[in-house]
Amino acid sequence: MTTSILVTGGTGTLGGHVVPLLRAAGHEVRVLTRHSRPAADGVEYVTGDLLKGEGVEAAVTGADTVLHLSGGPKGDDEATRNLVRAARAAGVRHLVYISVIGADRVPLAWMRTKLESERAVAASGIPWTTLRAAQFHDLALTMVEKMTRLPVLPAPGGLRLQPVDAREVAARLAELTLGAPAGLVPDLAGPKLYDIPSLARPYLELRGRRPRPKLPVRIPGRAGRAYRAGENLTVEGADLGKRTWEEFLAERVGSGAGAAA
Repeated sequence: MTTSILVTGGTGTLGGHVVPLLRAAGHEVRVLTRHSRPAADGVEYVTGDLLKGEGVEAAVTGADTVLHLSGGPKGDDEATRNLVRAARAAGVRHLVYISVIGADRVPLAWMRTKLESERAVAASGIPWTTLRAAQFHDLALTMVEKMTRLPVLPAPGGLRLQPVDAREVAARLAELTLGAPAGLVPDLAGPKLYDIPSLARPYLELRGRRPRPKLPVRIPGRAGRAYRAGENLTVEGADLGKRTWEEFLAERVGSGAGAAA
C-alpha cells in the first residue's frame, strides 16, 4: 500500500539519501523546506518554517507518516513541538525522529534540545520511532578540515568519536519509516572508535600534507567529564555501520588530492 510521507530536513545531507530510498520503495514523498522549489523526481516540496510554526499544518495535511530530520544549532525542541502539534491534529499515524547518541547523557545545550525533542515525540500521542545516531562522517570531515588548517592539531584528552556513514543511517531510517512504530530503537554508530589525531592522520595522508604536531587540550566542565567518560558513545548494544572513516575519506577526498603543506 502506498504511504504518503512528509520529510522535514529532506534537502540536507541525510535527507538527500533518505528521500530517494522512500521514492524507490514506491511511496509519495513531500519535503518541507524553508525555500520554495518546484517538484522534481516525483517529490513535492512545500514551503514552511518549523521554528516559526509557519506552513506546518498545510505540510502535514494528508501525510500518513512524518520523518523528522530537520535540525539546527538551536531551537530544535520548539520546532519539534510545533511539528508534533500539527501532526497530531492532522491524524498522522507514525512519527519518526532522528536524534543523536548521548542526547540523554552529555550536558550541552544542543544535546538538551535533542532530548527535549525526543520527549515531545514520545509524548505526542502519535505512534513513534526514534533512532539515535553517531556523528556522520561528513561532520567529522568538516571538523578535521578546520583543525588541520592550524599549525598544531588540538587533541582533546579522552575525546573519542564513532563516526557513521550518512548513507547507512539513511537506509536504517527508510526501513524504520516504512515499518511499524517501534519506540526507541538501538543506536546506530560507526564500526570504529577514533580520537582526533587518528581522524586527522588519514586525511592528511590523502591530502599529501605533513602531520601536525599535537596540542593536548582539556574540555572543561561537566561536558568535558561526560566526553572523557565516553557518554557520547554507545560501545555495547548499538547497531554498527560497516563503512569506516578511512573508506569514506578514500571516496570523498581521494588519493593524491591537494599539495604538500
